[in-house]
Amino acid sequence: MSDGTDLMQRVATIITEVSATVIEPRMFDLEDGEVHVKSPGELVTVADVEAERLLTKRLSGIFQHTPVVGEEACDANPSLLDALGGERAWLVDPLDGTSNFVAGSADWAVMVALVQHGMTASSWIWQPSQRRMYMAERGAGAMCDDRPLHLDATAAEASGLTGRVHTRFLDDLMNDTISRNRKHFGEVLEGRGSAGIEYPSLAEQEQDFIVWWRTLPWDHAPGVLLAEEAGATVRRLDGSHYQPSQTTTGLLAAADDETWALARLIFD
Repeated sequence: MSDGTDLMQRVATIITEVSATVIEPRMFDLEDGEVHVKSPGELVTVADVEAERLLTKRLSGIFQHTPVVGEEACDANPSLLDALGGERAWLVDPLDGTSNFVAGSADWAVMVALVQHGMTASSWIWQPSQRRMYMAERGAGAMCDDRPLHLDATAAEASGLTGRVHTRFLDDLMNDTISRNRKHFGEVLEGRGSAGIEYPSLAEQEQDFIVWWRTLPWDHAPGVLLAEEAGATVRRLDGSHYQPSQTTTGLLAAADDETWALARLIFD
């Protein structure tokens, strides 16, 4: 990693400590009244809220006057998102994959990103169940713990590709198109309900592409940087670059440019 190693390790320590303190002890031990429906199909737990509060407090101690944009805080005050277009801001997803966490699945993560001048500069994805910390710095690479991540070229034909499509927010026409085209690919599965699981899986070359429709910044800024620094291509469906401050729909992450172009055909 770059000269920012001290920062990277400091934030990683904060994340793992917060996870161990307020999230992990509640795995399989949520009480009545500690899980709520935030919106249709969206859950929030006391672990989400307390973890975000503690992460906000501890991250605020690193840089003075740097706002922290948290998922749960933005739910109450969407104007906090404006900070992502400023000089510097922290972005926090305290528990990515809350529904999985509530169901007892290991597919959840804690994610943090540092956004500077509208671009993700650094990111952290902690997978407690796997005890793996993924980190990335713009221009300095991606790591899983102490292991560098480098993607190799993938199949040159769609029939050799494996990917996942998060279909939940797609309209009927798009879902029909994907259902019709999936036969041209090696395997197309439904998403796992956690970007903090999906992006590392791509960076580890366990799958070739991932498609999302809804692109909230706390879900995607950390993972996009990780994937790109590992060598992946991540673009909007129109080919434009991803920016955390934009909530435009549609995002495709793929192992390389050629794979991205092949995976894009699932919408045609």
